[in-house]
Order: sequence, then C-alpha cells, then structure tokens
Amino acid sequence: MRIGIIGAGFIGRAMAALAGKNGCEVMLSNSRGPHTLASTAASLGCEVGSVEQAASFGELVLLAIPFCRYPELPVEAFVGKVVLDAGNYYPQRDGQVAALDARQTTTSEMLAQHLVGATVVKAFNAILERDLVADARPAGAADRRALPMAGDDLQAKQAVSDLHERLGYDVVDAGALGEGRRFERARPAYCRRLDSAGLRAALADEGPDQVEGSWRD
Repeated sequence: MRIGIIGAGFIGRAMAALAGKNGCEVMLSNSRGPHTLASTAASLGCEVGSVEQAASFGELVLLAIPFCRYPELPVEAFVGKVVLDAGNYYPQRDGQVAALDARQTTTSEMLAQHLVGATVVKAFNAILERDLVADARPAGAADRRALPMAGDDLQAKQAVSDLHERLGYDVVDAGALGEGRRFERARPAYCRRLDSAGLRAALADEGPDQVEGSWRD
C-alpha cells in the first residue's frame, strides 16, 4: 500500500514511521519543499516529494497539517483521492472559527468543501503522536487500542479500516463525516486509550468536553 503524507510534523513523521514499519511505501511532504526533508527521509527510510507529488503517490493520502492551513491545499492534486483528515482545530493556533465554536460544522466537513473531487475520512486525529507507534498491537492482543473514524463513503472507509488493521489498531466507525464531531479536540473520545467497547461508549457520550490539555497528562 502506498501512503502519501501531507505534513512533516509530529503526526506526519510518526505515521511515516509506523506505515513504513508495516510494509507500506511512504512519501512525506511539507509546504516548504522536499529539499527541507532530506534528513527526515534518511532517518525514516521513506521517499519525499512536493505536496502534489505525495498526493499523486498515495493510494491513501494522510493530511496532518494545522487546520488553519487547509485553504492552501491545491484542490486539483487531490481529485479522486481518499484523504484521511488527521487534523484538529486549536483556536489558539488556528484562530477562532465561529462555525466550529458553535458546533455548526466540523473540521472535516470544511475540508471536504474545499477539496472538491476528493473523498474525506476523519481518521488518526484522536491519538497523540507519542502514542501512535507505541500503542500499535497485533490483531487479537488483549490490550489492542481502538481508534475512531467517520466518513460518507463506505468503500473509502473500508480502505481506511484496512489501514488501521495493518498498522495495529482496531477501528470504530462513528458514522457519517459530520459525526467526526464526536472525536474532535476535547470530546470524551479524544486521545483516550480505549478498546472498541470503551471507544463506542465514549463516542456516544454527549457530556462536557475534557479539560483543555488533560489528554496529554
């Protein structure tokens, strides 16, 4: 499987390491160009390219950039692609977005409106970068962690589910893309180490947000 990764921050690099460890071909990119990623490529054993090249390379394309940068993405490069939205809205970094603050929409729905012609699946946003490699387990392990996803296209979600399985995680389908609200930043299902049953319960929890930053404790 070929994975194109847009964003070479903590999550992007952790995903590149985990995917490569599990037999995937990986191309990593950032907004500054592949010449800035030479040492990263050497340490991770992956290819590097431009955003457009990584999008073209990937059978699945993981987007791991600050939410505020999504309008800069070149729409044409993602047409026909399954895009895994691993981003989160942090107002202190991204600026206030009234529609998100009022929970009138979600980050992934806004991304999907921008990436016309792509299929967006919310995935891999609800795990800390430090845990992504460390928490992976083989199928059947008693302590195997589950991660949530949401999307509107069943075929795309199956491909994303297969990737979770390959990388060492169970997956819980939260439903349509808009249901990604259930595991956005600070919600009860966000960045908690849970099995499938525990994650389903957290996704159904309509209670208050977690205390800001508590998921890093």
